[in-house]
Amino acid sequence: MKNLQQMQQILRQIQQMQEQFQKQLDELVVEASAGGGMVTVRMNGQKQLVAVQIDREVFASADMEMLQNLVMAAVNEANRKVDDQLASRVGNLASGLNLPGVP
Repeated sequence: MKNLQQMQQILRQIQQMQEQFQKQLDELVVEASAGGGMVTVRMNGQKQLVAVQIDREVFASADMEMLQNLVMAAVNEANRKVDDQLASRVGNLASGLNLPGVP
């Protein structure tokens, strides 16, 4: 009976952790830039771009390849930042679990 109660408690903790993680995921927005701020992007926790800002200076040069590279670099950096934030938050949530036999 005690094992069943422990299992139910663990399942409740996991459900709470999942709800907290989903809330944090919904609220997460990161910003990354490339080319010294010539291109800046914002990405949410679902890894969807929510904003792209391109400095007028980039258009003045009319260098399409440079613009493409800057956008790609900014998006990749934002992607990395989302991954880092999610890993950190999962670690924080998991450390709050009180699982028997897990340090």
